[in-house]
Amino acid sequence: MKKIAILFITLTALCGCKKFVEPGLQNNGNFENIYDEPLLAHGLLLNGYTRLPTNGWVFSDVATDDAVSNDRNNNFSKVATGQWTASFNPLDQWANARAAIQYINLFLTEADKVVFDEQNATLSQMFRDRLKGEGYGLRALFGYYLLQAHAGKVGGTLYGYPILLTPESSTSDFNQPRAKFDDCMKQIYSDLTRAEELLPLDYRDISSATDIPAKYAGVLPETYNRVFGRIFSQRMTGRIAKAIRAKAALMAASPAYADGSTTTWANAASAAAAVIDLNGGLNGFAANGLTWYAGGSGNQIDGLGSGANPPEVLWRTSVGQNSDLEADHFPPTLSGSGRLNPTQNLVNAFPALNGYPVDNASSNFNPAAPYTNRDPRLAAYIVLNGSTAGPGNTVIYTATDRNTNDGLNRVETSTRTGYYMRKLLRQDVNRASNAISNQKHYRPHIRYTEIYLNYAEAANEAYGPLANGTSAYSAYDVIKKIRQRAGIGLTNGDAYLESIKSNQSAMRTLIRNERRLELCFEGFRFWDLRRWNANLNEAATGVNITQTTYTPITVEPRSYQSFMIYGPIPYSETLKFNALQQNTGW
Repeated sequence: MKKIAILFITLTALCGCKKFVEPGLQNNGNFENIYDEPLLAHGLLLNGYTRLPTNGWVFSDVATDDAVSNDRNNNFSKVATGQWTASFNPLDQWANARAAIQYINLFLTEADKVVFDEQNATLSQMFRDRLKGEGYGLRALFGYYLLQAHAGKVGGTLYGYPILLTPESSTSDFNQPRAKFDDCMKQIYSDLTRAEELLPLDYRDISSATDIPAKYAGVLPETYNRVFGRIFSQRMTGRIAKAIRAKAALMAASPAYADGSTTTWANAASAAAAVIDLNGGLNGFAANGLTWYAGGSGNQIDGLGSGANPPEVLWRTSVGQNSDLEADHFPPTLSGSGRLNPTQNLVNAFPALNGYPVDNASSNFNPAAPYTNRDPRLAAYIVLNGSTAGPGNTVIYTATDRNTNDGLNRVETSTRTGYYMRKLLRQDVNRASNAISNQKHYRPHIRYTEIYLNYAEAANEAYGPLANGTSAYSAYDVIKKIRQRAGIGLTNGDAYLESIKSNQSAMRTLIRNERRLELCFEGFRFWDLRRWNANLNEAATGVNITQTTYTPITVEPRSYQSFMIYGPIPYSETLKFNALQQNTGW
């Protein structure tokens, strides 16, 4: 490679060194220049950040039983209805992740030769350590994405991706076989360990030399802050690396991967607990974690300091001022396109206010008033018939006997299920054409609730509902905390949870359901169903409402074959490289 394009340069992330704040006049440089121009080397690493697939909402929930889209050309709808192939794969990460790894490998291979500061060798080494730590963490994360999207079985053996630790060049042998799944996991763990060794737990400004790690002894606090200070928040850290380990370990221990993995449920529980303990254990569980995206009275966005996170969020994107989500997902009467329509399947998953599932007689569920005395998350996450939404608290009627475009199948942008998505949307956004108002938004890369749920699932499988293993809390303790925050079972001591707390199978069902509710519309359901070896073919349903009659309707079938618990390797890649074996069935 003779030239490198600097796709993204954050000068503030490199402040403190003359070379970092005085780049050359051009954006392109000879590759050999990276040794004396650290911005060029840094550009290789930043390529990994720009390729993170979690930088934007994709709503793969549409490929599951949780949602459909009123956009009939939606790619996830095509996946769900039988059009998913090795040549058509909207969930593909092969090219993106492998390109990111190539750039990261280029950086890691050359970083030790780069002069990050000409006057101060220690400062130069500190920059080198931090940036290499980021590289190892990012490489592990992209390895996780590759396994999630492309791991699969060939002849009964579980494979991952070709493990490449050095950059490829024009003379490289590109015809490389896929490594076994477990070897990929071991590489991910190794990279994360290296990242944790090189990175601080968090980026923060220090004022005392006693806070400086021993390996940088003698460095002044202000010098340390130039490399590891809070200005670098939202870059890879030791805490984030631990959370990636927890995510990867949960996947590797799951039923779809367990026979090709040495990662156990106990390993996954320990990895999640390590993150939870750093967050204060159960006491660190964010009481207002349900409203991390909200404006108004639940606002946790507008008041965020630079680089800061609300208590619920471990790692996030930058904050942007827009109304794109609302334009896509507000109901038509609020000048939105109503794109994502939650299903009746998902609505049925929300328990009664007393904590019992709605198909349990003790829930006192009333079919003529199905949204009464329900889990408060239902109304918080989904626009129901008669809900209010938008800056003017407009009443949204999805019933077919109401003269409104919000009604079932009324116009192209109307709901197909009788529901609209409410979660993630700021209700203080105005989309009226003569008064469009934008508001602040961001997307979490990792939320703490996900990690708590990871622990509950893994601990229940490893130790049962009530045992702690090596932690100070059990799966039961975590789920109780989650349900208390949701506001269910508060008047009866959560009698349903108490009735199943000694039953591992029943607790498994409850934990999976709580995960479904807490993380809905955030891109988890598609991957969860597959790693659980769960039923993929439950048809998406809705409801036709006329007055007080609620008639279930089938909205969209699901057409998956059994081998589709694993995604394909891109067909074009298997044509080019005969060592690259396709997953069975594709």
